[in-house]
Amino acid sequence: MLENFWFNVEYGINHVLDINAYDHVLFLIVLTIPYVFKDWKRVLLLVSMFTLGHTLSLVLSTYGIVSVNASLVEFLIPITILVVALFNVFTAGKGAQKEKVGVLFLSTLFFGLIHGLGFAREFQILLGEQDSKLMLLLEFALGIEIAQIIIVFIVLFLGYMVQTIFRFSKRDWIMVISAIVVGLVIPMILNSDFI
Repeated sequence: MLENFWFNVEYGINHVLDINAYDHVLFLIVLTIPYVFKDWKRVLLLVSMFTLGHTLSLVLSTYGIVSVNASLVEFLIPITILVVALFNVFTAGKGAQKEKVGVLFLSTLFFGLIHGLGFAREFQILLGEQDSKLMLLLEFALGIEIAQIIIVFIVLFLGYMVQTIFRFSKRDWIMVISAIVVGLVIPMILNSDFI
């Protein structure tokens, strides 16, 4: 029982930290870079909204409520990352992350739904013929949340280092990282089977 629990949690952690599927990490980076350690509650809430969306779409696909074209989802995932990165570029240094709580939280939930749909088919294979689907989903979600908190901590820590030791302005930090992410996701969009 405990062995299964750890396997499922670890599977969730590895899903996020998989070097071959770095889209999840890119999304978390652009979501986190506008913030600093003192904003940890807001960042944790954002990350949890993402996990909620991700888990909700897995529940909907697991129980056959939703089925979406895989190539459409694979196209939408880098689009979601691009949208957040561009939002950062246009609002860097303007404090927009503090104002529009509703918009940012709802879009993060939506992005979580999209990302979850992208993983639904692989998750179906993991489930197989298991009876305790809901328990597996929750254990997997816990793994995702743990991995996301690790990534968020690393991004906040790097941001702190760059802004205090190397004297980068917060605006420059947001602009540079967002621009790098934009450069990484544009080829993902252009190479999509959907186009």
